[in-house]
Amino acid sequence: MRPARNNVARGEVALVSPAGKLQALQMRLTADEIRDGLEHFEPYGITSNPHPGAEGVALFLGDGRSHGVVLNVADRRFRLQGLQSGEVALYTDEGDVLHFKRGRVIEIETVTLKVKASGGVEFDTPEIRTTGKFVSAGDQVAAGISQVQHAHTGVMPGNGQSGPPAGGGQ
Repeated sequence: MRPARNNVARGEVALVSPAGKLQALQMRLTADEIRDGLEHFEPYGITSNPHPGAEGVALFLGDGRSHGVVLNVADRRFRLQGLQSGEVALYTDEGDVLHFKRGRVIEIETVTLKVKASGGVEFDTPEIRTTGKFVSAGDQVAAGISQVQHAHTGVMPGNGQSGPPAGGGQ
């Protein structure tokens, strides 16, 4: 039986081939040992394409180092630091963050957040606040009344004020 030290190696990612059902990594395990085609096993529902220089742990199955798998890849250059016990976060090298914080608060930090939902988006909350303007390409409906198609009574030219909607305005 050979020593376990030959079965486990730590190294740096050199190249990533993300096209397969399991992406393949090329890793630099020692100064003179480079291994191609290492299968990168990732947790269900989470995937990433690590940068060259990220670190990983490779396991070699069978005899020798012909069949290797990588169970974990980490990149200390971009890792979020200072999370409280129990917190979870997803992050990128560009600074995008999805942070599940203590107190049941979820923070998302990015430049542009796009939500694509073919069936709709629902908010079940007592209040929605924004620090910027609200822009809509479609109609807004409040309490069943269209904000685009209803008419107001008592419109006063020039002062920007009007009376209540006339006749329901739906």
